[in-house]
Amino acid sequence: MAEAAWQTEGVVGSRMTGGGFGGCTVSIVRDEAIDICIGQVGKRYTEHTGLTADFYIAEIGDGARRVE
Repeated sequence: MAEAAWQTEGVVGSRMTGGGFGGCTVSIVRDEAIDICIGQVGKRYTEHTGLTADFYIAEIGDGARRVE
């Protein structure tokens, strides 16, 4: 999936993580390219594995800080 993401315009970076149980990738994708990335990566994943990928969109938060 990371390799497919690297080939998608609008993807800033992608990395494989947690390869133990099928693994997953974390990709940084420009907002305007999210739907295209999901479509292209999902299609390639299904073509290579016969499985359907799940995608989760997360947003960057304010970062670590002291909670009082």
